[in-house]
Amino acid sequence: MSEESLVKQGVAQGTARGGAVLLVTVGVLELLQGLSAIAKDEVFVTGVDYTYQFDLTAWGWTHLIVGAIVTAIGIALFTGATWARLGAMVICAMSIFVNFLWLPYYPMWAITIIALNAVVIWALASWNPTDA
Repeated sequence: MSEESLVKQGVAQGTARGGAVLLVTVGVLELLQGLSAIAKDEVFVTGVDYTYQFDLTAWGWTHLIVGAIVTAIGIALFTGATWARLGAMVICAMSIFVNFLWLPYYPMWAITIIALNAVVIWALASWNPTDA
């Protein structure tokens, strides 16, 4: 095996592991966000004219469910499941959408999760398993 091939294999494994770590991190953040919203924490405020205004508890359950799925797929990425790569990109896109709608409630938290999801999608999309 050539030195270049070993380097490519190391980079591919590092990218996949980094994506999995970030995905689990995003999942845990979503879970915490959901629990906080279900508890009707005082940090969430929105204006009266917000188009996607739902009950805070409904948003909490949405984030809790998305967070659980994101975390499970992140763990599956660690095991090397072939379906997990595509599943991670799909659930990250869904998480970006949910957090975009969540922006008026807690903008900095939503932007942080959106950015982490974008990094995970980039990492998994740039990883070529045939290089490994």
